[in-house]
Amino acid sequence: MQCIISRPDGSRTDALEAHMRILAVIGALAIIVGVGAAAFLFGGFYSVAGTAEDPDIVTWSLSRVRTASIDRHAHDQPPASINEPASVQAGAKAYASHGCTTCHGGPGVNWAKFSEGLHPDPPNLKEVVNDLSPAQLFWVIKNGINMTGMPSFTQAGAKDDEIWSIVAFLKKLPSVSEADYKAWTTPHSEAPAPAAGK
Repeated sequence: MQCIISRPDGSRTDALEAHMRILAVIGALAIIVGVGAAAFLFGGFYSVAGTAEDPDIVTWSLSRVRTASIDRHAHDQPPASINEPASVQAGAKAYASHGCTTCHGGPGVNWAKFSEGLHPDPPNLKEVVNDLSPAQLFWVIKNGINMTGMPSFTQAGAKDDEIWSIVAFLKKLPSVSEADYKAWTTPHSEAPAPAAGK
């Protein structure tokens, strides 16, 4: 049984035909928007300069894509030793030696001036680590994040156990004092070798 629409002039048309017209209009609008977006992006109108602020839609989209990707892929379980003081201290050393303070700073350590030119801004880790699970932190450190300046520590030669130690440190970061961080990351000078003949 066909559904029909009556017009004022007495003519009738099939409802399917009306729906097809609506879909055709929607399709045409989608093509126009797509062509316009392509012209904007590939025509050089969108600035990729680090000094240019991204449009809100770009910032929102990248944030959503990043969050969804991390949530989907971050499934590694932390080792049982993640809360042990030795792991936290080893993580502080690895955090310092891998240059994490350059972009993120640390207790009593300011980030490097050039990191202010990164876009998006590197996060203040004290403010975000409690929002991320150990598995999420591990995945981010291990794999890095495209288009943020966050490198893959695996490609930089870090092993999983070292990355987990950094995660252990980061989970304690909000409560780490400047004195503790300095003690954990300052190389201890070796005792001088005894003089010959003594």
